[in-house]
Amino acid sequence: MTPHIFVAKPLPASFEELLKEHCTYEVWQSKDPIPKDILFQKLQHADGLLTSGTKIDQELLDHAPKLKVVSNNSVGYDNFDIEVMRQRGVIGTHTPHTLDHTVADLAFSLILSSARRIAELDRFIREGNWTKFVQEEDIFGIDVHHQTLGIIGMGRIGEQVAKRAAHGFDMNVLYYNRSRNEKAESAYGALYCTLDDLLKQADIIVLITPLTDETYHMIGERELKLMKQTALFVNISRGKTVDEKSLIQALQEGWIKGAGLDVFEQEPLQENHPFKEMNNVTLVPHIGSATETTRDLMLKRAIHNVIHGIDGKAPIDIVKELA
Repeated sequence: MTPHIFVAKPLPASFEELLKEHCTYEVWQSKDPIPKDILFQKLQHADGLLTSGTKIDQELLDHAPKLKVVSNNSVGYDNFDIEVMRQRGVIGTHTPHTLDHTVADLAFSLILSSARRIAELDRFIREGNWTKFVQEEDIFGIDVHHQTLGIIGMGRIGEQVAKRAAHGFDMNVLYYNRSRNEKAESAYGALYCTLDDLLKQADIIVLITPLTDETYHMIGERELKLMKQTALFVNISRGKTVDEKSLIQALQEGWIKGAGLDVFEQEPLQENHPFKEMNNVTLVPHIGSATETTRDLMLKRAIHNVIHGIDGKAPIDIVKELA
């Protein structure tokens, strides 16, 4: 019997050709998220699911008796209930490698915007505040070159951030990771240190860890108070790796100088969120991989992963916990 795949998001017609050779398929055509009851109905006869963050848990799998593989069109996979998937024998895949450079570019966009107050000063001009009476020191930023950058999470994206820092901005690079990264040390002069030492020494801190039980709220009041008062904090990992209430307090009370944020504990950001009133925060709407080229590469890889899974082959990008 020909395997069947359900795609839980709109799919460009050119990518459907990749599926046609291997299976029957159905695509959710609306840009609005698929309602749970409809998704469960569609999964009754599905062998594969291509998604971008659908919660894969006991309830969903109870409605998907034939499901063999779930292909996440993303690098992160905190939507996977790993233990339940393991018990059911369901393969989970993601799309690493495809977005490393693009996300590293975003990290530096946030670093530079925060340091030189780009978003804030853009608003300053648009609101008519640039007059001959403005004092120069009121619009000063801080240098990025030759500063000390602390990277929390030295994986593939971390390496690309370190490369840009060391080779492009002559920065000193510190890093904290579960294990040492000899490539980063030899290629970019990165120095391995404890988390506390990194927080105390770095002028700019970039968080690039996956969301796990261990990394949930890994940056909270204690960690923020260890940072320099002149420090900038950039988060391109997941919103829940940071205790947002503590970060708000840190920015309001001057524990740190500023922040650049791509991710938040609740997304989209609530209408009355305190971040929106702060000039010392640069905000972007979870755009780490948001370029057409990168998203196309991710989608192509996700499609290949789900095809391999339904064909009985080992997908290239099985998440490590389910490999």
